[in-house]
Amino acid sequence: MSDVFRQADLEVTPTVALAFAVFAASTSAILVRWSAAPSSIAALYRVLFTTLLVAPVAFVRYRHEFARLSARDLGLAAIAGIALAIHFAAWFESLNYTSVAASVTLVQTQPLFVAIGAWLVLDERIGRTTVAGLLVAFAGATAMSFGGAGDAPVADATWYGNALAVLGAVTVAGYVLAGRSIRQRVSLFPYVTVVYTACTITLLALVGVQGHEYLAYPPREWLLFLAMAVGPGVFGHTVVNWTLKYLESVVVSVAWLGEPVGSTILAFVLLTEVPDLITVAGGIVVLAGIYWTTIKRASNPDGLE
Repeated sequence: MSDVFRQADLEVTPTVALAFAVFAASTSAILVRWSAAPSSIAALYRVLFTTLLVAPVAFVRYRHEFARLSARDLGLAAIAGIALAIHFAAWFESLNYTSVAASVTLVQTQPLFVAIGAWLVLDERIGRTTVAGLLVAFAGATAMSFGGAGDAPVADATWYGNALAVLGAVTVAGYVLAGRSIRQRVSLFPYVTVVYTACTITLLALVGVQGHEYLAYPPREWLLFLAMAVGPGVFGHTVVNWTLKYLESVVVSVAWLGEPVGSTILAFVLLTEVPDLITVAGGIVVLAGIYWTTIKRASNPDGLE
């Protein structure tokens, strides 16, 4: 994929690719809700199948890069994969306890945790405007926790599903922070192969601890697992990782805010799931806070406002 785009096209092509990736990612929550398999099984096979799709390209076209990977980059990529595994396990499980709208919106608070992590780990300062945006977004997240679950499977456990979605946001922020610098030095396919492999191994261990059956699932489930890998996996996460080399991370973060919108619309059309007014209002406040935070950081990267 990295070789497909010419330098002259980079101003437009990554933006189009990012929009397409966000749309592909928006289908994830619907596919998970359709699946009757345990959430950790769905997460495992989504990542395993994604790995099997990207690894051949990595080993055929970029095998020389694996030998040049530093121990630090390899370790960070493995950490990114473990964080991604926890993200998938927590987020997929949250969809069993709260609405698609609440789950997808709360998991998209990840830019806020990226900003906090960049301040703590990368010594990047956060200005007053960023703090204000953080507070607004968390106020919206708090409001969402009091909203109803719409047509969520377990309506009386909405708070638990929302908490799992927030855990998914924290861990995916760790995934972004660990991988941000690596993509400047390592090509897309070797990077995602290491990340997805570490993620798969972590999920394998989780499924083993939980005692789930690994293989006894009907053909419909295997088709859903494959759809999760091709759509949200290859055309979602993998394409986003490609764009991170060419687009500022804040642009990518803002674009990801389109995922809750897409997922909520798809949930309304395909699942007839209508979120209540508190969930909708809280989600709007969350998105407003994230948008304000990320846009202001883009216009004032030194964080001095």
